Amino acid sequence: MRTRSGGRAAVAAALAALLALGAGGCDVSVAEPEAPPGNSGNVGEQLAELTVAEAGSMKGYSRNRFPHWRDTGKNCDVRDSVLQRDGKDIRLSGCNVVGGRWESVYDGRTFTDPSDVDIDHMVPLANAWRSGADEWDDAKRGDFANDLTRPQLFAVSASSNRSKGDQDPSQWKPPNRAYWCTYAEHWVEVKHHWKLTVTSAEKAAITDMLGGCTWASKR
Repeated sequence: MRTRSGGRAAVAAALAALLALGAGGCDVSVAEPEAPPGNSGNVGEQLAELTVAEAGSMKGYSRNRFPHWRDTGKNCDVRDSVLQRDGKDIRLSGCNVVGGRWESVYDGRTFTDPSDVDIDHMVPLANAWRSGADEWDDAKRGDFANDLTRPQLFAVSASSNRSKGDQDPSQWKPPNRAYWCTYAEHWVEVKHHWKLTVTSAEKAAITDMLGGCTWASKR
């Protein structure tokens, strides 16, 4: 099985090859790694272990109930950490990321200005609230919102992040279909670790996304 860094390197290499052919800032299809990074268990087993439940109420929800971004250095925070991790040719001012190159796995677009890049929560904060996080305290919600261990935070195009909003895979999927296998596994891993529920439609959509992933049946 590939490590998370190895899987990300494969994605980055595929993107770089496409960009070298002249894709530039246009939408491209990113080749799917042989097996997506991050999940040391069987995604099918983890999906089966998720509790299926109706989406909860948004009553009491606020992004402020998920404190982010946490400090990671002088004048730097988790956003800078993700930008540095997911980018190439990174330029720093202290520990602030001020330049580099980022390929958005959601839609294949590439950027050189960090202000054009959003940090996406794989499982959106509002979705987490509706699927169990409303019962957590703010400290635990902060751990979730700043989770750099699970595949929860990614540097992506602002347009794809805002198109996604707080929707689950039954409502929104990345335009880059080659990323669907990785996206579905990451979604399951995050929900499984944090013991969040899924709706029946959400589970069906994830099952469908995983159906064409040859690696999914080999674990």
